[in-house]
Amino acid sequence: MPWKNQGGGPWGSGPKGPWGSGPQSGGPRPPDLEDLLRRGQDRLQSMLPGGYLGGMGITLILIAALAIWGLSGFFRVQSEELGVVLRFGKHVRTVQPGLNYHLPYPIETVLLPKALRVSTLSIGMVLTQDPARRGSTMRDVPEESLMLTGDENIVDVDFTVLWRIKPDGVGDFLFNIQNPEGTVKAVAESAMRELVGRSDIQPILTGARTNIENSVQDLMQRTLDKYGAGILIQQVQMQKVDPPQQVIDSFRDVQAARADLERLQNEAQTYANRVIPDARGRASQIVQNAEGYKEQAIAEAKGQSSRFLQVYQAYKLAPDVTRERIYLETMERVLGGADKLVYDPGSSSSGIVPYLPLNELSTRRGVPPSPPASQQSAKPNGSTR
Repeated sequence: MPWKNQGGGPWGSGPKGPWGSGPQSGGPRPPDLEDLLRRGQDRLQSMLPGGYLGGMGITLILIAALAIWGLSGFFRVQSEELGVVLRFGKHVRTVQPGLNYHLPYPIETVLLPKALRVSTLSIGMVLTQDPARRGSTMRDVPEESLMLTGDENIVDVDFTVLWRIKPDGVGDFLFNIQNPEGTVKAVAESAMRELVGRSDIQPILTGARTNIENSVQDLMQRTLDKYGAGILIQQVQMQKVDPPQQVIDSFRDVQAARADLERLQNEAQTYANRVIPDARGRASQIVQNAEGYKEQAIAEAKGQSSRFLQVYQAYKLAPDVTRERIYLETMERVLGGADKLVYDPGSSSSGIVPYLPLNELSTRRGVPPSPPASQQSAKPNGSTR
C-alpha cells in the first residue's frame, strides 16, 4: 500500500493524526496493574512456607493481624492525665495514670485530658514579652479589671483563678463545654463584678479582700456546677486592688484624711474612756459620802431627840437634881480641855496672890520661852563685862 512505508498511516510516519503530529511518547509510561499484582503474589509465595499461598498461610496472616490489632489497645496515662475510654463514642469508664488497656480501634478510643494539673487563669492582666527588658511583664487590661463598686466608685481589680478538672467530672469536662478556659474566665469575671458591686470601695481596699475571694470562689463553683462543667475551683487570689490610675493621687489624699479622722476619733475615744470612769467614780464617791452623812445626821438627830426625851422625863420627876446635873455636864464639856487653877476664895486662901505663868502657857502652846535678861546681855564669846 502507498502509505505502508511511511511508518504509521496515511498521514505520514509515526503515530500521527490527520492534522499533523500525533501524541508524543517521550514521558514515563504508567505501571501496569496486572504486572504489579503478579509481582506481589510471587513475592508473597516466596515468603510463605512451601512457596505457595495455601490455607495455612492465610490463617497465619490473620492471626498475626489480629495479634497486632489486639496489642494496639495498650496505652499509657501520664501522671497529670486521666484516661477517658469511649466505646463507639460513649463514655464508659475513666482510668488512672499508668499502663492500661482498651478494646482496639474502632471499638474503643481513649482521650487523655490533663485532669490532675492545676491551671492558672489571670483576669485583668496579661503577660507580654518586653524586648527592651529581655523578659516578660504584666500589662493591665482595663476592659477586664475596671469594676463599679456599690457606692458608685470605680476600682481596678486584677486577680487569678486556680482551677482543675474534677476527678469524677472528666466526662462532663470533655462533653458539656466547648471552651473550658473561656468559660472559667467569663464566670470568674462575672462573679467578681457581682461581689464588687455589692461592696463599698473602702472595705475592698482594706480588710474585706479575703471575704470577697472566698465569696467569688463559692459563686464560681455553684455556677460551674449548674453548667455541668466538671471543673473544680481551688482558689481565687486578688493580686492588685487599686483606684484607677487617673484618680489614684486624689484617692490617696482622701485615704490620708480618713486615716487622720480615724486617729483623732480613736484619741478622743481613749480620752473619754479614761475620763468618764474617773468622773463616774468621783460621782459615786460623793453620792456615797452624802448617803453616809445623811445616815449619820439622822442617827445623831434621833439620838439627841431620844436623849432629850429621857432628860425631860427625868426633869419632870426631879427638876432640881436634873438641873444641877445638866449644869455640871455642860461645865465638864466646856472646861474639860482647858488649863485651869481652882482655889477657894474663903478665909483660908486670903493670903494667896494670883499668878499667871506666862512661860508655861507659851510652852504649852508650842512657842519656845524667851531667854532671861542676863543671858541676852552676854557676848557671843561667853565673856562678860
